[in-house]
Amino acid sequence: MKEKAVLLTCVAVLVAGVFIRPAAGGESGQSGGKATMKALPKAQTRGKMSVEEAIALRRSVRAFADKPLDEAQVAQLAWAAQGITDTRRRFRAAPSAGALFPLEIYLVTAEGVSHYLPAEHKVEVVSERDLRRSLARAALDQEFVAEAPLNIVITAVYERVTRKYGQRGVMYTHIEVGHAAQNVLLQAVGLGLGAVPVGAFDERAVSQILGLPRAEVPLYIISVGYGR
Repeated sequence: MKEKAVLLTCVAVLVAGVFIRPAAGGESGQSGGKATMKALPKAQTRGKMSVEEAIALRRSVRAFADKPLDEAQVAQLAWAAQGITDTRRRFRAAPSAGALFPLEIYLVTAEGVSHYLPAEHKVEVVSERDLRRSLARAALDQEFVAEAPLNIVITAVYERVTRKYGQRGVMYTHIEVGHAAQNVLLQAVGLGLGAVPVGAFDERAVSQILGLPRAEVPLYIISVGYGR
């Protein structure tokens, strides 16, 4: 039955025609057209909650209030996932094998889809359509994905790591996405928000919804919002 559901999801995505221009991969943010770029509020490095408190309070939240996040909250969550923490050496918030950084971050909200560019702490606007409902269908009809004011989709370009480490680079990438996801989950707690990581989704459908380049694979969806 689950295979049938996945097949129906793919068909629904194709019929709905939720195709977007290919999103930019890597740091350049260039995808062939002139992208709309938007600067984000500066990320904060001091909060009101300790790391220990955030760990103790973290729970998976699957019911979200109908309340949007503000731009500063979204920026802080994106930074926690992949933001620059060492401007000289360009190191990021999550450790990466060989500092090769295979991960890409997409922010899916009611206002559309944007692609986070860590080097500039900016976003590239990918789509101005609310695609949360389509993303929920691709996530095997998990309704909270459509309700969450923010879904962070973490994707990976394996080749950035495998060209140096071979097949072991795939494992390194999977380890890295776990680091980034935990950062987001703990940052959400620190902001007074709820979040839940989602691994059950149809990769091809998510790729089509986000218009991902062929070499880029979705690995994680994290739904974030005010819990209810």
